[in-house]
Order: sequence, then C-alpha cells, then structure tokens
Amino acid sequence: PIPTIPQELTTVRVQDPRVHNEGSWNSYVDYKIFLHTNSKAFTAKTSCVRRRYREFAWLRRQLQKNAGLVPVPELPGKSGFFVGSSDEFIERRRQGLQQFLER
Repeated sequence: PIPTIPQELTTVRVQDPRVHNEGSWNSYVDYKIFLHTNSKAFTAKTSCVRRRYREFAWLRRQLQKNAGLVPVPELPGKSGFFVGSSDEFIERRRQGLQQFLER
C-alpha cells in the first residue's frame, strides 16, 4: 500500500471577547485567538493570545505591504454609529475577525 501523507491542518478561533474599562472613554474589547495545527512548520501545536481590534488592523496593513497582487481580506467595520446592543456589535465583530483570520 502507498503510505498516506497526513494533511496539514490549522484551525484558528476568535473567542471570549472581554470589555476592559467599561463605561469609560478608554474602554476597549480584546479577543482570545486560539490556534491549533499539526503543521511541522510550527514548534508549538497550540497557542493562545489576546488581541485588540487595532492589532488586527496593524496585521492587515503589514499583509498589504507584502501582498503584491494578492488581495488582503477586509476587516469588519469600526462603526461608532452602531444601532443595537453593544453585545450584538461585539459578536458581529468577533465573527468578522474570525473570517479575516481564516481567509
């Protein structure tokens, strides 16, 4: 039989949004980013960090600098005029950040 080469998989999850300094002018939300992979390119097979939206924006700018003709995915909007609850906004942003990292 021909040996099968295991397929490399990487999963990334954006979860557990936390509001800091709630109710103050300098409040912000950060998200847990959990990565799991079986890729030999990574020494750690799992990692977990917390990041703010502005750090996603920084990452996108860096990717754009180096992307050439490859399109870089969009980030979810940064709306100060959101209609609805802040919980809905945070969840929609979490989903958008997850899609950004998956792409």
